[in-house]
Amino acid sequence: MTKIQLAVIGVGRWGVHLLRNFLAHPQVSVVAVVDPHKERLTKIKQQFDLDENVLLTTEWEYVKQIAGLTAVAIATPATTHYALIKDALQQGYHVLAEKPLTLDPEECRELCQLAESQQLILMVDHTYLFHPAVEKGQTVVQAGQLGDLRYGYATRTHLGPVRQDVDALWDLAIHDIAIFNNWLGKLPIKVQATGTVWLQENREVGENSMSKLPEHQGLADLVWVTLTYPDNFQAYVHLCWLNPDKQRRLGIVGSKGSLIFDEMSASSPLTLIHGEFAKEGNSFIPVNQRQEVVEIEKAEPLGKVCDRFVYSVIQNTPSLISSGWVGRELVVILSALTTSLNQKGKSINISNG
Repeated sequence: MTKIQLAVIGVGRWGVHLLRNFLAHPQVSVVAVVDPHKERLTKIKQQFDLDENVLLTTEWEYVKQIAGLTAVAIATPATTHYALIKDALQQGYHVLAEKPLTLDPEECRELCQLAESQQLILMVDHTYLFHPAVEKGQTVVQAGQLGDLRYGYATRTHLGPVRQDVDALWDLAIHDIAIFNNWLGKLPIKVQATGTVWLQENREVGENSMSKLPEHQGLADLVWVTLTYPDNFQAYVHLCWLNPDKQRRLGIVGSKGSLIFDEMSASSPLTLIHGEFAKEGNSFIPVNQRQEVVEIEKAEPLGKVCDRFVYSVIQNTPSLISSGWVGRELVVILSALTTSLNQKGKSINISNG
């Protein structure tokens, strides 16, 4: 069996889950873990009973001295992604990067082109695109089961954590945008965003911030997003980290029914709600109303991400679902939304060239 030698860079809240999955993968040998916090390295050594042969280090430079290293999984703050990913690709390593790929569309383009020139895999961990409910939802939508598509909506709210380097837009929106793009098979051509700041007004945003906000604007706790797709399909997204009503809900409405992905419903996260109108004289009468729980496979989305990355590396076949180029498309959209937010909701046209 072919095994790839892999290093995990960053074992914070998300990186530790990447490490768990790769340690359990039969085609992976984890040879190094890097994190600037020594206490994290001590903790994961105990938690996973790591072999003495696994290098635990606070310095990325030491990892580059490991002979036979094949790939790296990067789960560090987004502000560090560009330099780390570029260096890893230049060293000849395949890369799985936590989202967002970087904070700048042109940096994303450069990394994608570098990976292609080196014939290396660059994949972004957009975990929701590997969620069984999202995969099945794409099939339902693109099979035309909803009829003519009319509009979409999503709500992503919770009480914290409140970020100090990024507003609610960059923290939360990427998930729902990725799902809408995936289900529709299209990219938005125009976006709008408005926001409200309560907690961190007049906060000066440093150069390491994800959000390129005007000085003293503060970090938006509440953001409303409008995405306009070709054929004038629109999706509306509500984002807030200051709402104790935790919701993770997304839907698309068509002429024959609605498809709902409700992540908070463990037993039935994907539901197809049938219903349409029949016209009688001047009246519109609801007909064909019924609700159907869509069956999905049982699988951990992040486990599927890791499986796909390993397959891509071994077969040298990029993941079309979550390639570096897909990551760039999402950064382009977020950057346009930031421009709209800074200009108080001005409509921004998007070019994905």
